[in-house]
Amino acid sequence: MVYNNFRINFIVRTLLLAGSIFAFFYLFFNTELTMTLVLVGLLIAFQIFAMIHYVDRTNRVLNNFLESIRYSDFTRTFQVESLDSSFDKLKKSFNEVIKDFQEVRAEKEENYYYLQTVIQHIGISLIAYSKDGKVELINNATKKLFQVRSLNNIQALNDFSPELVTKLLSIRHGENTLIRVQEKDELLQLAIYATEFKIHNRTILLTSIKNIQDELEEKEMESWQKLIRVLTHEIMNSITPISSLSSTITMILKDLSDSLKEKNIASEDIETIEEVEGALQTIHKRTDGLLHFVNTYRDLTKIPTPTFSIFPISKLFLNIKGLLSEEMKAKGINCKINIEPNSLELSADEKLIEQVIINLVKNAMQALETKPEPEIQLNAFLNKRGRITIQVIDNGQGILPNVLDKIFIPFFTTKPQGSGIGLSLSKQILRLHGGNISAYSEPDTMTKFTLTF
Repeated sequence: MVYNNFRINFIVRTLLLAGSIFAFFYLFFNTELTMTLVLVGLLIAFQIFAMIHYVDRTNRVLNNFLESIRYSDFTRTFQVESLDSSFDKLKKSFNEVIKDFQEVRAEKEENYYYLQTVIQHIGISLIAYSKDGKVELINNATKKLFQVRSLNNIQALNDFSPELVTKLLSIRHGENTLIRVQEKDELLQLAIYATEFKIHNRTILLTSIKNIQDELEEKEMESWQKLIRVLTHEIMNSITPISSLSSTITMILKDLSDSLKEKNIASEDIETIEEVEGALQTIHKRTDGLLHFVNTYRDLTKIPTPTFSIFPISKLFLNIKGLLSEEMKAKGINCKINIEPNSLELSADEKLIEQVIINLVKNAMQALETKPEPEIQLNAFLNKRGRITIQVIDNGQGILPNVLDKIFIPFFTTKPQGSGIGLSLSKQILRLHGGNISAYSEPDTMTKFTLTF
C-alpha cells in the first residue's frame, strides 16, 4: 500500500491536518454550527496525537538501537514488515549494523578465549597485577607453583615467601631478578621478569616467574664433571710416570743392594741404598694412593645410563631395611617405614636408587652414634605438586647451616675419612632420573634428605 511509505504517509497526514484546521477556522468564522466545530476540533487533536505517535515510533526504534550499542546488547532485533516502507528500511539497516557488531564481538570473544587458552597452557607462571598488588590474571602454572586455587592480592603470598612479595611489589619494567625460596621439602630458584603497560589509565605489571632450580643444578653438575675430567686427566698424566719410574728404580736398587751384600761391600753403602729404596717405596705408595683417589672421582663422570623399570617403593624400602637391619640392631637404631599410599610405585633404575638411599641411611646411622634414642624414617608419598617423593629422616646431630649448602659439592666432606663424592654421586643419579635431591636440617633435632622424582 502507498500509505506504508513513510514520506507519503507523513505528507497525507500533514495535508489532512491542514485541511482540518482550515475547516475548523472556516466553521468558526462563517457558521454557527457549534457541535460540528467541536467535532472538527476533536478530529484535529486526534490527528496531531496520531502524527506525534507515528513520528515517535522512529525515535523509539532509533533510541533502542543506540541503547543496544551503548550497553553492548546485540541480541535485540527489529522486525521488518515490508521492504517498501522507508521506516522498515531503517529497521533493516539497524539489523545489519547489529549483525556486524555481533560478528565483531564474536571475533573478539574467540580471540579472548584463544589467548586465555594459550596463557593457561604456558608452563611459565604469569601474574598480571596493579601497583597496589591487586591481581588481574593468573594462569594454571602460577596456581601450581604457589599451591593456591585463587589469588586476589600479591600480599597473599607472604606465607610462601615475604621476599618474593617485596620484590613483586617493587620490581620495575624490564627488570630481571632471582629469588631463592627454601621450602622444607624443596629448594626453589625463581627467575622473575616484569613488563609494565597501561589499560584505561591503570598501570598493570605482567610478571613471569619460572623455577630454574633444575636448570641451575644441571649446569652446575656439567661444570663439575668437566672440571673433574680435566683434573683427573692431568693428574693421571703426571702421576702414572712417577709411579712407574719409582717402581722401576726400587727394583733396580733392590737388585743392587742384594749384589753388594753378596760381595761383602761396606754396610754404610747398603744402608744408604736401603734408605733410598724406602723413600722410593713411600713415593710409590703415595702415587698409588693418588691414583686410587683419582679413579674414585672418575665415578662421578661414569655413572651408567639408568635402566628404567616400574617397581613398588615398599619393595625398595624392605630390601634396604633387610640389608642394614643387623647393623641397625647392633646400634639400637629404630627404623620406621611410611608409604602413602602403600601401593605407590616408582619408575626408575631400582639399583641406582637403592644405592642412593643406602648411602643416605648409612650417613644417618653415623649421625646417630651419640643419640640416646636413635631413629631413622623412610617416607614415600606424593608431594603437594603431585610428584613422587622419598625422604630419609634421622633425629641425629644435624647439619650446620653454613655446611648445608655445600654438602652436594664434589670433594667437600666433614668426615675425617670421607671422600666427598657420596652425596655428589647421589645428586647426579637423581639428575639422570629427571629428579632432584635436597637437604633440610635442624641441628641436634633432625636431618631430612628429600628425593623428588
